[in-house]
Amino acid sequence: MIICVVGPTGVGKTKLSIMLAKKYNGIVVNADASQIFKELNIGTAKIKEEEKEGIKHYLFDIKSPDEDYNVCEYQKDLRAILDKEKEKNIILVGGTGLYIKAGLYDYNFLETENKDYSNYSNEELYEMVKNINKDVDIHINNRRRLENFLNRNGVISKNSKLLYDVKFIGLTTERQYLYERINKRVDEMFEEGLLEEVKTLYSKYKNSRILGSAIGYKEIIEYLEGKISLEESKELIKKNSRHYAKRQYTWFNNQMDVKWFNTDFLNFDKTFDEVIKYLENTE
Repeated sequence: MIICVVGPTGVGKTKLSIMLAKKYNGIVVNADASQIFKELNIGTAKIKEEEKEGIKHYLFDIKSPDEDYNVCEYQKDLRAILDKEKEKNIILVGGTGLYIKAGLYDYNFLETENKDYSNYSNEELYEMVKNINKDVDIHINNRRRLENFLNRNGVISKNSKLLYDVKFIGLTTERQYLYERINKRVDEMFEEGLLEEVKTLYSKYKNSRILGSAIGYKEIIEYLEGKISLEESKELIKKNSRHYAKRQYTWFNNQMDVKWFNTDFLNFDKTFDEVIKYLENTE
């Protein structure tokens, strides 16, 4: 059984993945593009070792910050694990929609120019561009520029066929409450030492592509380079995180057959029970 836990940042995906892995004696596989990288811990809200509760985790901390990694590599790595561990229950968890789509669906990577993108949504083109180069500053509604970039930099041929038997579980909450949680979590990250983490990483990997593109890192780097104040960098992280959460909702609602559950933050066991009831009634 493959269970894919999706949703925006800050809704409890990591917690649910652990509970599901314990329930079904499974393994957890990462589907967050930034958590692929070693040393990016606080800013990515990466699961801590003690929180794993002895459960085997895959595709976390597999690349150094000075290495590149893309959706094509993720597809290969994920499918290798799905094949190797096919006798186990697998909990795929994360918020990088294109990684999940490319790994589980019939996506092929081509070296073709002037491809017809008429069957792609703006959101999908935008995610494809960002997964090739997160530093590219193209508005999501500027379809012509998005298509031109993809034609110059490699494209993806998609098919809506799902290649695996997967149950998609989405966690959600009221939008304003989610934004409040995101803002609070950013404050907590700074209390945990996010500034120091970024300073250390920037001193070691100044030209790192992931540091220059990942939310929570690129904004602090602007501060370290004297472009903005520390308070401005903090507010920018909050703003960018909220916008990212909004794009995540759009992606998962448009791209996958997700069964959504409202997260009960005061009684997470209730949410977990609802998920289990759904899973066991759809087997």
